[in-house]
Amino acid sequence: MSLKPAVQVSRRIAEIGRAGWDACAAHHGNPFVLYDFLSAAEESNCAVERQGWGPQHLSVTDDAGEVAAVMPLYLKSHSQGEYIFDHAWADAYERAGGAYYPKLLSAAPFTPATGPRLLVRPDVDVEEARRILLGGAVALCERYEASSFHVNFPTEDEWAWMGGQGLALREGQQYHWVNQGYADFDAFLGALSSGRRKTIRRERRDALAEVEVFCLTGADITEDHWDAFFAFYMDTGSRKWGRPYLNRLFFSLLGERMADRVLLVMAKRHGRWVAGALNLIGDDCLYGRNWGCLEDIPFLHFELCYYQAIEWAIGRGLARVEAGAQGQHKIARGYLPVAVRSAHYIADPRLRGAVEDFVRRERAAVEGEMEWLAEEYSPFRQGA
Repeated sequence: MSLKPAVQVSRRIAEIGRAGWDACAAHHGNPFVLYDFLSAAEESNCAVERQGWGPQHLSVTDDAGEVAAVMPLYLKSHSQGEYIFDHAWADAYERAGGAYYPKLLSAAPFTPATGPRLLVRPDVDVEEARRILLGGAVALCERYEASSFHVNFPTEDEWAWMGGQGLALREGQQYHWVNQGYADFDAFLGALSSGRRKTIRRERRDALAEVEVFCLTGADITEDHWDAFFAFYMDTGSRKWGRPYLNRLFFSLLGERMADRVLLVMAKRHGRWVAGALNLIGDDCLYGRNWGCLEDIPFLHFELCYYQAIEWAIGRGLARVEAGAQGQHKIARGYLPVAVRSAHYIADPRLRGAVEDFVRRERAAVEGEMEWLAEEYSPFRQGA
């Protein structure tokens, strides 16, 4: 299957279309690169130009004119909603007289979850398609006179490949729970130290004494549930003194188009919805995304976001739970540190050298910290 060397740039994912996009994306089993997720972010006006997320999606076609490879790509006027932090780079570049924005970013908007970014149809030569996509992104960077091109949360394979193409490689860390073939939640607890088992049982008992929990997916999720969850989401945003990235329409579109990929864990107290956690379901992973509450109930955050997710993943045979960005407190709940990655092309050679030196030193520090955290704070019994 030969590919046309030219790359097409689309200002909306709808220009590529669901069939063509998902022919390249669906086989990866990652919900955040599916057409329905990315189109919902655009159609709700969350990931659009006026929000600083200008779609510039790349596509490659084969000789038959069919879509053979795609890359989600955005022209960014800021660094918000990315979870890979480059604000210090922007400050340094602009203090030196340069303009860091606009920049190009390949990512799933507002989503700190690892997934494929160079999406290739299964019957297409991966190496050739990747080279065309990456070349197109660098050429677009030059066309727009953008400072840089970034790929956030790619797969480890893509990350290593991009390093071989000369991009600077960066590492960070998250906390993921890994299913070791547990039969049920009690079997998972059995792998922990006795102290951690007691603590988790007490936290669950105290949280569940206050509320009734519902795990909803598919047709069980209604607009009333989304109304309640959106109130939780907005409350969390106001508590963090931040501007929530997603609007109410986004959640309706998500429920309309991807309900079978959604797990909404909701808590009710005295007949009133008081808290909820949103997860998306991948082929082998449950991805924790957003959480919020309207009442202060001890340990409810741990119950809805961590323990219910583990229990649900075990019941469906999923390999892991990714609980999102940050949070060393997750270690004590069975979520251990793992590397997450990004790759960076810097147009200006002066900034490029500084970034390459920084990420090289940062990688060593991150890897050392992950090893230390796992050794010092792991809740698992030795040999478990």
